[in-house]
Amino acid sequence: MRRASLQLRITVGVIVYMLLLSLAVVYHGNTINERAERLLWRSLLQSELDHYLARHKEDPDYHWRDTDDVILYDSNEPRTIPHRLTTLSPGLHDDIKVDGRERVALVKDQAGRRFIVSLDITSFEDEERHLSTLMVGSALGGLLLSGIIVAWGLRRLAKPLSKLATDIATLQPDRPEQRIEPGPRASSELVVIADAVNGYIERNARFVERERAFIDSASHELRTPIAVIAGASEIALDQLTLAPSDTPVATRQQLQRILHTARGVEQLISLLLVLAKDPRRLAGISDRFRLDQLLPEIMEDHRHLCADKNLTLELAPLPACEVVAPLTIVQAAIGNLLRNAIENSDRGTIVITLRPEAVVVIDDPGHGMSPEEISAIYARMARGGGREGNGIGLDLIARLCEHLGWNLKLEPRAERGTRATLDLGRTLATVGKSR
Repeated sequence: MRRASLQLRITVGVIVYMLLLSLAVVYHGNTINERAERLLWRSLLQSELDHYLARHKEDPDYHWRDTDDVILYDSNEPRTIPHRLTTLSPGLHDDIKVDGRERVALVKDQAGRRFIVSLDITSFEDEERHLSTLMVGSALGGLLLSGIIVAWGLRRLAKPLSKLATDIATLQPDRPEQRIEPGPRASSELVVIADAVNGYIERNARFVERERAFIDSASHELRTPIAVIAGASEIALDQLTLAPSDTPVATRQQLQRILHTARGVEQLISLLLVLAKDPRRLAGISDRFRLDQLLPEIMEDHRHLCADKNLTLELAPLPACEVVAPLTIVQAAIGNLLRNAIENSDRGTIVITLRPEAVVVIDDPGHGMSPEEISAIYARMARGGGREGNGIGLDLIARLCEHLGWNLKLEPRAERGTRATLDLGRTLATVGKSR
């Protein structure tokens, strides 16, 4: 979901505030105007009525003379009072339509007679409506102009902040020399933020450099002695093969154990070094190979683990499938999944299936893994937990797959056992890709 910018939020907030303020001013202004009008009409009509009553008291034969605007009706006089006025109760009544004209009327009962003084306010109301329209138009125009000014001003004020946000968003983890420049118009707060980000970049660059130095040193300092141990073990075993009768069985078994452990440590070091590297930097160590040719080799390398069990390994028909990935990592991932299947099975057949979209499926007959055990593996992977037991744990394989963008799924089979699905689809070789 795209988030609104700070400039837009402030602009909208200011415009809404000004709109509400304008509505409040218009409402209160209209209320005050209506009350002032009623006071004016009441005062004017009351004075006219009082003048008539005073003159009539002095001269009973005095008759009111209507003007173009003011008309007085007396219930004792024979002329007809308009029906709309006869329905009014005593008091002041505004905006009354009489003969198509807008009038205001003051109704008063006095000495058994009813007096109605009405004033034609049609022209006044027209002028008032025209003035109201002009005021509303001016308010809307002022609101629009204020919004434009506010938006322009905020844009100038927020420009350094927007530039800072854009610069931060374009930071790349593999460029330790990059820095954030707040600019000459930046506020003191933006300078503090830029300095803090630059300080973090420098500390992160030093940390990354230390990690790279450690990885390079570990790659050489750890692999070299392990390779020496493995090589020496192989040579010793080859020499013992030439004189088997003179070699104790225990010595041969220990040498084989040393060689097996050394190969396992080599593999573990390779996996840990891959986890320590940016996946984008692994392209240089990737190989192009046939997955359908690799699976039989992996199966044969692990067949000896089934010697003491009533287990058989079976390969389903293999479709042609070519991938581009680190060969040793693919071997380690599939090999450890197969080893786990063998260790968690007592008897039956372990079936290895390859789908054309570079998906490897290993079905074992069990005893299988319970849903709780599978959930525990995913939980350890999520919190970066360590492996349990000997060898390379499934949680490490799962973290490796996540790091490389592969998808590993473990689930109990409906009948019995466990199904491990390794999706290497992201490494699938494309047609025409250079070798």
